[in-house]
Amino acid sequence: QVQLVESGGGLVQAGGSLGLSCAASGRSYSTFTSTHTMAWFRQAPGKDREFVAAIMYSGDMTLYADSVKGRGTISRDNAKNTVYLQMNSLKPEDTAVYYCAASVLRPTYSRGNYNYWGQGTQVTVSS
Repeated sequence: QVQLVESGGGLVQAGGSLGLSCAASGRSYSTFTSTHTMAWFRQAPGKDREFVAAIMYSGDMTLYADSVKGRGTISRDNAKNTVYLQMNSLKPEDTAVYYCAASVLRPTYSRGNYNYWGQGTQVTVSS
C-alpha cells in the first residue's frame, strides 16, 4: 500500500508564498509518481474539497483550477517520488487543508477519479 504524505503547510501573510510537498512511501512507492497522475486538492472549512492542480506522470501535461492559475505551479521529481505545489501571491481565500492525491488516469478536475489521498496539510493565509 502506498501512502502519500504532505508537508510544507503553515501560516503565511497575504501576498506571500508557500511550497508544499507530497512524498509517496510504502510498498511499490519507488515508481509510484512515475506511473500516476499526481494532484493537489484543498478543502476550506464548511466547503467541498476542490481541485487545485494536477500533473501527469510524464510531467508533460498540467491542469490548474482557475482560482490558482498564474499563482500556482505544480511540479514533480520522480526520482524522489515527490510532487510539489508552489503557491505565490497567496490570498486569505487560499486558506484550506491541502491534500495530495493520485490517479491512474490523465489529469482531471474530478475528485472521484483519484484513488489515493494523503492526510492533508493546513495552509492559513492571514490578511
